[in-house]
Amino acid sequence: MFDFLEGYDVLGAFWTTVQLTLLSAVGSLVWGTILAGMRVSPVPLMRGFGTAYVNIVRNIPLTVIIVFTSLGLANVFGVTMGAADDFDTKFFRLAVLGLSAYTATFVCEALRSGINTVPVGQAEAARAIGLSFTQVLTLIVLPQAFRTVIAPLANVLIALTKNTTVAAAIGVAEAAALMKTMIENEAQLLLISTIFALGFVVLTLPTGLLLGWLSKRLAVKR
Repeated sequence: MFDFLEGYDVLGAFWTTVQLTLLSAVGSLVWGTILAGMRVSPVPLMRGFGTAYVNIVRNIPLTVIIVFTSLGLANVFGVTMGAADDFDTKFFRLAVLGLSAYTATFVCEALRSGINTVPVGQAEAARAIGLSFTQVLTLIVLPQAFRTVIAPLANVLIALTKNTTVAAAIGVAEAAALMKTMIENEAQLLLISTIFALGFVVLTLPTGLLLGWLSKRLAVKR
């Protein structure tokens, strides 16, 4: 029944998906945290930039962003991401850049909702003893905010895992790209679709369960 799988690197394609997810998750978490800090910053320029970035980027279709990283950054502006002669590596890195830039907007909004749950009195007390805005944010507010929003961030991570399929649009050899190739070459549409659907369930379900458990375990007691 599964003889048609010979010659196709299904595990390798899913490994590429995992790499895309992990690298984009790290990138979006870092950039999203910075954006969240900007959105609650007392500096109007930073606050305006953070608000504009989130409202614009999250309303652009992800496919447009991913294609822009290929046609715009790579072909027009010559951005090679340190891999000028390696097509696969270059577009893999560009896909990570596009996914990170897009997902960071959702990380930012999740974190901002967590920041809003931290009692204002704590920040005021910290400022009263001489801590700067950055110190208040990094030492007092963000640690509590992260513990509050583990569940929403889990949903963002699961969505990111599924969104990696868009990277196939610029030739990244991840799971969705291989599935398309297999469907074109093999007369096993239902079986191929089932295999890849189960593959994504295996990737996302444990993530949701683990982070859901962590959310309950690390919840801030008010």
